[in-house]
Amino acid sequence: MNIQKIDSTDAITEIAIYNGVVYLAGQVPNDDSLDITGQTREVLDNIDKALAKAGTDKSKLLSAQVFIKDLADFDKFNAEWVHWLAGNTPPTRATIKADLVNPKWLIEIVVTAGL
Repeated sequence: MNIQKIDSTDAITEIAIYNGVVYLAGQVPNDDSLDITGQTREVLDNIDKALAKAGTDKSKLLSAQVFIKDLADFDKFNAEWVHWLAGNTPPTRATIKADLVNPKWLIEIVVTAGL
């Protein structure tokens, strides 16, 4: 099988495709001054764009790992997540409280999807 990598640097590949499965690197907000709602919306938009670049979309999500800085923000994050997934069966998901690389990031999401 052929491995396809998209948007690679010396340190990271943003999208990897293998055997009909798309793997995204952790998606983070563009504007770290936003609150959890704004950062979540940006991350979900980044996921949509990356999946489209790979030739798929959120309807084919297999799994998600959500890294959230403050569990007090979980309900606000989850409301955005449910709204974003409306009309689609949600993927498997784990949500983890985590300190993120940029201390201003409140959320990071890693997903895999089918093609």
